[in-house]
Amino acid sequence: MNKIISIVNQKGGVGKTTTAVNLSAALGELGKKILLVDIDPQGNSTSGLGFSKKDLTFSSYDLLMGEEDVSKIIQPTKFKNLFLLPADMNLAGAELELVDMKKREARLKIGLSKIREQFDFIFLDCPPSLGLITLNALTSSDSFMVPIQCEYYALEGLSQLMATVRTVKKLYNSDLDLEGVLLTMYDSRLNLTRMVVEEVKRFFPKKVFATVIPRNVRLSEAPSFGMPIGAYDSSSSGADSYRKLAKEFIKNNK
Repeated sequence: MNKIISIVNQKGGVGKTTTAVNLSAALGELGKKILLVDIDPQGNSTSGLGFSKKDLTFSSYDLLMGEEDVSKIIQPTKFKNLFLLPADMNLAGAELELVDMKKREARLKIGLSKIREQFDFIFLDCPPSLGLITLNALTSSDSFMVPIQCEYYALEGLSQLMATVRTVKKLYNSDLDLEGVLLTMYDSRLNLTRMVVEEVKRFFPKKVFATVIPRNVRLSEAPSFGMPIGAYDSSSSGADSYRKLAKEFIKNNK
């Protein structure tokens, strides 16, 4: 199976990049060939896998602009079966440049079409906004995953995201489906967490992953060492949770 999945939420700080990096790495460990595409101008997936953004020759910016062949941009990582299409600061200006381009919503889809058959799963780490880059991601994807933090205002803004998804389905990608909602920063000791879980399950019936991602210090430390959590601290609760999520993800995609 070849599948492209956007990891998207216009709110920042919900565990989007953490999920992109660690789910990709966990699936690679399970024998799946994975490409992680960093299309967030902050480039946190890129640095989280040990790459220096200033040393990059090409990035996802070049792919969106159609200026470079995708195979030249993809980088092997130090982690099993995991490849990266990195981001750099050039991406910050891409929204403005895309406005006047032909097929501006399909630039990413066109670029990825040449290599999608080479990978089992391609994950797109989207920026925390609903601009043209995220529109490109949703247009090119088979499904989208929504990380939601177990905190107050968790569902704030999600109606806007789902409205954007409905527009994309109507105009550009009728097959786009919800892969699932992932609960992050989970703390079972808090009443608020349980309330948020109930609210999310009401909002997304039958679409919430059984696996939850806990609050975990090691998980927040790993990016500063340029490693997924499985490589940084394999015995941590964060690593265990992403391994469970990877298995659940594979089961859902059989």
